[in-house]
Amino acid sequence: MSEQNTDLRETVRRRYAAAALQVAEGGTGCCGPQAIEVDDTFGSALYTADERDVLPTEAVAASLGCGNPTAVADLREGERVLGLGSGGGIDVLLSARRVGPTGKAYGLDMTEEMLALALTNAEKAGATNVEFLKGTIEAVPLPANTIDVVISNCVINLSTDKPAVFAEMFRVLTPGGRIGISDVVADDTLFPAQRAERGDYVGCIAGALSFTEYRTSLEAAGFTDIEITPTHTVADDMHSAIIRATKAITEDTGSAAAAAPGSCC
Repeated sequence: MSEQNTDLRETVRRRYAAAALQVAEGGTGCCGPQAIEVDDTFGSALYTADERDVLPTEAVAASLGCGNPTAVADLREGERVLGLGSGGGIDVLLSARRVGPTGKAYGLDMTEEMLALALTNAEKAGATNVEFLKGTIEAVPLPANTIDVVISNCVINLSTDKPAVFAEMFRVLTPGGRIGISDVVADDTLFPAQRAERGDYVGCIAGALSFTEYRTSLEAAGFTDIEITPTHTVADDMHSAIIRATKAITEDTGSAAAAAPGSCC
């Protein structure tokens, strides 16, 4: 990794560590934690009242995303879900409720402070089918062909190596597995320098791919049935979008699935 990319990752880590500490310390006060994001384009306002009400206030307050991936991932009972950049755990905990006791929800984050907050939130929520892992979204610490659904909420744009992220999503998914993620996406007319002008890197703007770049990158990783649907504007010519795609079942992936952990053969 280049020195510039290392510096950007550390900048992202520091920002999210500070956010986690702010929420954790606020939770000890008489009025509870204050939300990190308070407008209608980022944060907990993008979740329904019913979703917010069933979770610890700290999980809701720590929401920093640009969407609600659990609302579009079509999660089913018994599925295994992986949340990339899981933060305080809001999407992982909502996913755990949807997949039920026979399913499992994993959360992956590189920030110790966010992981500590997520574990506390899982305990408060009484969630027993969750597991939080430390690591980066460019190198997921899970075996291949073991996850049914990958979700993420405004995190992939923060990566300085997006091809690695897409390759890892494809690797861990079972054949027929799918992604349901929210991310910031730029109009095709914007150059990278123009995206940078609209916000800093950790603000989910400067690192955004264009619509064409996003589709091309997912195709290069092997995904099919790609849908990229803008939902709301977060800056001039930049949008929160829902991204769906599938890891197709082929002869090669079918063989890989047969060799995956838990296979009877």
